[in-house]
Amino acid sequence: MSERKLFALLNQFWDDFNTPEFYWLLAALAMILGISWWVAFRLRRNGDMHGARERNALLAFGAGSLKRIAFPLIALALVVLLRRILSDLNVGHLSLLSVASLLLLSWALVRVLVYVLRSVFPYGGFLKSFERLTTLAIWGGMVLEMTGLSDEVIDWLEQIRFSVGKQKLDLWIIVHGSVTVFATLLIALWGASLIERRLLAAQGMDANLREVLARLAKAVLSVVALLLSLSLVGIDVTALSVFSGALAVGLGFGLQKIASNYVSGFIILLDRSIRLGNLVVLDDKTTGTVTRITTRYTVLKTLTGTEVIIPNEYLVSNMVRNLSFSDSRVRVTTNVSVAYDTDIDMAMNAMMAIALEHPRVLKDPAPGVQLTQFGDSGINLELGFWIADPEAGTGNVRSEINIAILRVFRESRIAIPFPQREVRVI
Repeated sequence: MSERKLFALLNQFWDDFNTPEFYWLLAALAMILGISWWVAFRLRRNGDMHGARERNALLAFGAGSLKRIAFPLIALALVVLLRRILSDLNVGHLSLLSVASLLLLSWALVRVLVYVLRSVFPYGGFLKSFERLTTLAIWGGMVLEMTGLSDEVIDWLEQIRFSVGKQKLDLWIIVHGSVTVFATLLIALWGASLIERRLLAAQGMDANLREVLARLAKAVLSVVALLLSLSLVGIDVTALSVFSGALAVGLGFGLQKIASNYVSGFIILLDRSIRLGNLVVLDDKTTGTVTRITTRYTVLKTLTGTEVIIPNEYLVSNMVRNLSFSDSRVRVTTNVSVAYDTDIDMAMNAMMAIALEHPRVLKDPAPGVQLTQFGDSGINLELGFWIADPEAGTGNVRSEINIAILRVFRESRIAIPFPQREVRVI
């Protein structure tokens, strides 16, 4: 390709347009596109017949699936194969297949890049703009290759030279290196996302262990990809030791809190003291369910629906009441006072029956009623019962049982006394 003249491929394509071979190749190309479309359609149809879990495990590729890029890949493979066979048979006038190969290759690269980007980064405004930029870059490279301007552009970029310390650089090295680093890191992040998806689908593994392995895989693959890409570009990775020392100093001073939160996040995930779905209490004020654990913070969703973001360092260095650490069952109590002339056995049995009838109250351990105090105005009774779903709230079940106790006491004429005082005037 480096020996061709400017616009040689397009000129050859125009010259082949008037030859009989061109129309035979055009018919063959149409047949290849038809076969590729049929195979891609069958793959898509068979993929839709699989279950969701199998489809995600085998055909997942970015935001869509591998079958979405099957058509350009199959067509490209068939065109390249046909071109190779005709070249071995010394058949000329193959410019149509060369142009088709470049177009199909660009099409496949664009689709692959778009789906990999959507699998690695959250879809949003920034990603949309970046997708357009990368798509224009791929199609622009294809146009330069077809017109023969790629060598001219590379030579022009190599002439723009400058120095960074003792390192001699030119604009082509920077562009080539940036593309190499970006592609290598993107592949590493895509591989990490696949590993994370498989780990999160492993229901038999502990949730915290899955999070740790997924993050370790992403960190290791990113570092390896970065070092590998820098080596491919020609940058000496040993020069990064100076940067590593400066980074360590920065972590020791300005980034101490951030580093502490990251380390605490891995500690929480590894020792499993707090897990996803646990009901925890902080400072006897904030109660909620753990919905997300990241390397820097933990998200707690309170019973009112408010999400509280807590730094991981706080959870490691302070006392946290985990109501569902080893057992999700929680004991709830409610107190009521009855008059001194009340039949205590009847009142206690009525409270016990009310608790057993509630659907959220567990039968084992069984609820219990205790006489806790002889008060000034009446006898204080405490009803204790266990529930298995504290994340659904304890105030609602306590309120429903209190209402039922009030109704039963009124029907049974069990008096709930109110404070009374006797004043004597001497």
